[in-house]
Amino acid sequence: MENFFDDLKIRLKEKGYKLTTQRRVILDVILDNQGKHLSPEEIYDSVRDRYPEIGLATVYRTLQLFEQLNIIYKLNFNDGCSRYELSSSSNDHQHHHLICLSCGKVLEVELDLLENLESEIEKQKKFRVIDHNVKFFGYCEDCK
Repeated sequence: MENFFDDLKIRLKEKGYKLTTQRRVILDVILDNQGKHLSPEEIYDSVRDRYPEIGLATVYRTLQLFEQLNIIYKLNFNDGCSRYELSSSSNDHQHHHLICLSCGKVLEVELDLLENLESEIEKQKKFRVIDHNVKFFGYCEDCK
């Protein structure tokens, strides 16, 4: 984990920023809630518990900065709210999401079954696929 923060400090420094206490606390909240796809307001609420003097605008600015530095990834589940998760530098593709239309629960799908489809698209359409993002909408086990 220290390597992660060392890498983050380097990325920030290259862009003229520092890993301030506020940025560290925001990142800690994201790390502590991996897989939960938190909204900016949810991140703010958790950060405020640890660092009461932080403002919502600081959280938004920090999320934008982390997204620009490819530390986090912004998700849109068509519910009118942006959500964030750590960027996965180890995978070439983003994982997929199952979104419950009833309770709003979001489940992650790590399977990538679209590689053959990507190859066909590249071959037939002469289009180089860099990434894809798939969302499945339906009802979770508790709501169906």
